[in-house]
Amino acid sequence: MSPSDRLTLRVLSALLREDVLGLRAGGVLEQRADGPWLGSGTLALPVAPEGFQGDHAARLPLLEVNGEPLTSLPAILERLADLADPLDRPGHLAFAEECRQTLATMRLHDEVRPAVNAALAERYGKDTAEWTGPGASLGFEALAAFLDHPVYPTARGRSGLTEPQLRAHAPEFHPSFELRWLAVPADRLTVRGGGPLPAWWPSAEQLGIPGEFLTVPVHPLTAGEDFERIAPGSVLAPEPYLSVLPTLSMRTVAVARDPGCHLKLPLATATLGLRNRRTIKPVTLVNGAVGQRLVEAVLAREPRFAGRVLHADEQLYAHAEDELLAVLLRRYPDGLDETVTVPLAALLAEAPDGRLVIDQLADRFYGGSVLGLYEDLVRLLVDWQTTLFGHGIALESHQQNTSLVLDGTGLRLLYKDNDGPRINTTRIGELAPLAAEFRDPRILGEQDGALTDLFTTITGHLCTASLAFGLAAHERAPLERTLGLLREILTEAVDRLGPAGRPLRANLLDAERLPVKAMVSAGTLLSKERSGAADINKHYTDGPNYLLPDRLRPNTLLPKGGSR
Repeated sequence: MSPSDRLTLRVLSALLREDVLGLRAGGVLEQRADGPWLGSGTLALPVAPEGFQGDHAARLPLLEVNGEPLTSLPAILERLADLADPLDRPGHLAFAEECRQTLATMRLHDEVRPAVNAALAERYGKDTAEWTGPGASLGFEALAAFLDHPVYPTARGRSGLTEPQLRAHAPEFHPSFELRWLAVPADRLTVRGGGPLPAWWPSAEQLGIPGEFLTVPVHPLTAGEDFERIAPGSVLAPEPYLSVLPTLSMRTVAVARDPGCHLKLPLATATLGLRNRRTIKPVTLVNGAVGQRLVEAVLAREPRFAGRVLHADEQLYAHAEDELLAVLLRRYPDGLDETVTVPLAALLAEAPDGRLVIDQLADRFYGGSVLGLYEDLVRLLVDWQTTLFGHGIALESHQQNTSLVLDGTGLRLLYKDNDGPRINTTRIGELAPLAAEFRDPRILGEQDGALTDLFTTITGHLCTASLAFGLAAHERAPLERTLGLLREILTEAVDRLGPAGRPLRANLLDAERLPVKAMVSAGTLLSKERSGAADINKHYTDGPNYLLPDRLRPNTLLPKGGSR
């Protein structure tokens, strides 16, 4: 299938899932000669059962508008924009541009992927199960960047960046480049966190700038910003310094000579929606540092997770009260040099030899059993996340921010970037003073609804179920087996919580419908005023509950993109 057709299918499926222009709510199923269609009068879409994020997905890259078949994605989006409320038309036009950029990136990916895989194999080896240490883990970030997001259809696009900029800085090309540095007057910079800076962090004098300054790294794609406006008296060093490589998030880079240290830097682009800018609001740095301390406080109270759940250190950061001038120094734990550390987002990626990453990991660590690896991963991850829920905490620890750590001692989990949790203050108990340090009022509440929504969409959909559906689509494990395991493990974990687990039982295990991220609507199509989204990453529609017992049968589950 061509990149254009693949993208059209993903976009149409997302628009259907999010009920754009009432296609889902107002749709009526009808059987035509070629198969089922869903029609709402003006619009009609050929569909097939989906079962994961939606009841149905687009079956063909085709939309009928008033009986006229449209197969070109630009034409489809243009007609939908014409039909939209005039207040929403700018968002529809922006989404059309997002799709154009994504299609260009998909074609570029198809072109460069063989060469990138060859370069990764030469650098780290053909077998990803031998990619040990923090440096080699960057290879997994590159592989993961070639995959589509489980929910958002245009995740490969980066707003406003040109092909040369992508080739020089995006993770899928695994490039190295040098950072720019800004010398900032000390009184213009807020610095938090203890401990000495790494030896490679330059002083202003080393950068050739005399005077009393503190230095801050700047991503090359952000170096053209007006820093004099943000922090008067600042001086941009004339020459770049310090080689880095991009991670999957792109705005976070790893230091080439010290890959256990990452720098999270503002980037003037957007991903996963026009409003999902990759700059850094200072409040998120505060929240990330508190989030790490909160996780570690729970770990201290739950000894069975000792050494099995790790968290990167995110206490040292600086900002100038502006989202374009900030930096987080992320330090990974010691002891990872001989481990394979791979983000969940890379497990279904294609390794340089053409197999899946999870195949190679299973061969080395699980005697070839992909299902055994999946079960161990789900048992630890669900145990940990339900334990947090028992403390009144749900993390936004999605598949990019959660990594597997594998070695001869077994499987561990490594977390980072927990700046957007949801907390029930009525159940947080003795951790309440720490939770009160968060600086985003959306984080704290007195109900479990926000927690169960976040648990379901992140731990459920993105970290565990999407892997189950993906394994089925790749014919690695039967879907009824993996989802059956997931339900069994969730049930055991919820039972362990006692009364605190009742919301998860009611809203995840036994619910007829589950919350599903409505990322296109909240991120691009609609303004916040129109969508009502307080947080564009936590704005929901709903989909079927694939965990219900009567749906865990071979004839009721259809792997996304696969066959029964």
